[in-house]
Amino acid sequence: MNKEKRTRIFEKLRRQNPSPTTELIYKTPFELLIAVILSAQATDVGVNKATQKLFAVANTPEAIYALGLKRLKTYIKTIGLYNNKAKNIIETCNILQEKFNSRVPEDREALESLPGVGRKTANVILNTAFGEPTIAVDTHIFRVSNRTGIAPGKNVNQVEQRLMKFIPDEFKKDAHHWLILHGRYTCIARNPKCDSCVIFDECEWKDRNKYAKQS
Repeated sequence: MNKEKRTRIFEKLRRQNPSPTTELIYKTPFELLIAVILSAQATDVGVNKATQKLFAVANTPEAIYALGLKRLKTYIKTIGLYNNKAKNIIETCNILQEKFNSRVPEDREALESLPGVGRKTANVILNTAFGEPTIAVDTHIFRVSNRTGIAPGKNVNQVEQRLMKFIPDEFKKDAHHWLILHGRYTCIARNPKCDSCVIFDECEWKDRNKYAKQS
């Protein structure tokens, strides 16, 4: 795929959604951090239901740490892998208090030093909370990047590197959200909605016509 076609793709995604953002509900970088840690192998809807109750009683490192592991689990037990996530969250809250003055750090190395925070989670925080032009490649972005031809790759790291290389600078800050939302609601894994896809004309997926309504 050439630069001109990629530019047209992101121009169309921008027209469709000028101000994209995460569907996780949060008010502070710390709330976002906790929500993203919880979101691994879970839906945003499920996470939002849990954090709505959790953040009502504890939404700072001090408050969640004070809850303790057992009480924290009662708020997040509806989320997959909640036992391990609860442990990571308690440890993260402790580290934030001891090393970062209870503030979420704004650099990758510091973020990735927190339990439960890998490269993908760090990218989400850097992009969504702090406006950095990073891209967290999840299953949706991986699928869209490969299927459309925007940035094909064999693994998430390769796709991330190619997206950062190929996406024009003016679109990088919002590309993460555009691609996730496109994969979540249009370019879905089974029976993609090609007939309503705004980037159908630029897509290079060889099977796209099978899923578009024939006039």
